[in-house]
Amino acid sequence: MRNRCISVAGATLLLAGTLALAGCTLGQSSPNDLVQDEGGATEAAQSGGSMEGAVSEGGAPAATPAGPVTFTDDSGAEVTVEDPRRVVACMGSFASIWELAGGTLVGASDDAFTLSDYDLASRDVQKVGDFSSLNLEAILALEPDFVIMTSGTGGRGGDSSQTELKEALAASGIPTAYFQVTTFDDYLRMLRICCDITGRDDLYQQNGQATADRIRAIVDKVPAPAGDAPTALVLTTYSGGTRVQASSTMTGAMLADLGVHNLVDDNPSMLKDFSLESVIELNPDYIFVIPMGNDEEAARKALEDQTADNPAWATLDAVRNGNYLVLDPHLFQYKPNNRWDESYQALYDVLYGN
Repeated sequence: MRNRCISVAGATLLLAGTLALAGCTLGQSSPNDLVQDEGGATEAAQSGGSMEGAVSEGGAPAATPAGPVTFTDDSGAEVTVEDPRRVVACMGSFASIWELAGGTLVGASDDAFTLSDYDLASRDVQKVGDFSSLNLEAILALEPDFVIMTSGTGGRGGDSSQTELKEALAASGIPTAYFQVTTFDDYLRMLRICCDITGRDDLYQQNGQATADRIRAIVDKVPAPAGDAPTALVLTTYSGGTRVQASSTMTGAMLADLGVHNLVDDNPSMLKDFSLESVIELNPDYIFVIPMGNDEEAARKALEDQTADNPAWATLDAVRNGNYLVLDPHLFQYKPNNRWDESYQALYDVLYGN
C-alpha cells in the first residue's frame, strides 16, 4: 500500500512506509487550545496610530506609539491598553502572534519554548508555567503591563481554565485580554487587535492579509464536485480513547473550506459517543487522525489497538485507498499563525493533488 505524509517542512506530500495503523502518516499532534469563538473585533481604533513613512534605522517600518487602544476581547470584556512593553502571553501561539504584531515579551507559557516553530525573538523571556496550570506568582513577579490569555477551556486534562486567574489579575490592575483562536479567521481577528496596539499595520498586512490572500488562492482552485463532495472524519486520539471533530474545529473548518463533507456534522451523537462501528458504517473517503497528549506514541497505540481488534477496519475505503492520514502537529494542532496557508495547501494536495 502506498502511504502519504504531509511533512513539517514545506507541508508537502511525501511517500512513507507501511504503518502499524494500517494507514499513513501526516505527522503528529500535541495539546493546544481546542476552542473556537466569534467576535472580539477591535471596537475603538487607536488614536494617532498612523505609521506611514516611519522608517527604523535598519530600513524597516518603525512602530508609531498607538496611544490608548480599546477593544472587546473574546470573553466579552472591554480592555484598554497603551503602548505595553512588559507583556506576558499565556499560550505559545499567542506569544507568536504578539511577536508577529511587532511586540516583545517578558514572559510566556512553557509551550512557547518547547515548540520549535514558535522560536521567540524577544530576549530573556521568562517561563510562567504550563498553559493549563499557570503560575500566578511568576506572572506577577514580571510586573507586566499587559497579559494575554485564552478564554477557552480544555487543557491537557480537559478542565483547565485561565479565566480562573481573572479576578487576581484585575485586582492587581493589570490589563488582561482573553482570546479564543481555533480558525484562521480567529487568528486574523487577534492579529488585527495586536497590530492596532503596536501600531504596526504593515505587519498585519504581511502576517495576516498576505496569508489570507494565499489561502483564498488555494480555496479558489477547489474543483466543482462532479458528484457528491468527498467525505471525511477527523479523529483525535488520546491514550485513553478517541474523539471525533466537527467542522467547527481547526482542521474541520479547513476541510469545510476545501469542499469536504464532515460526516460527524450529520451524526452529532458521535461527538459524545464515538465507536469504531459508527466509523465503519459511515465509511468516509478520508480519515484524518490527530494524536494528542503528552505521550503521542501511547495515543497512536490506543487507536491501533482498537482498530486491530476489528477486522472490518481494513475494509474501509479510506484505509484501502491510502487515505487514512495522521496530521502534522505544526500545521494541524498547534496554531500555524502566518503559516496557515501551508495547512490549507497540505490538505488541498491530499484531496485534489495528483
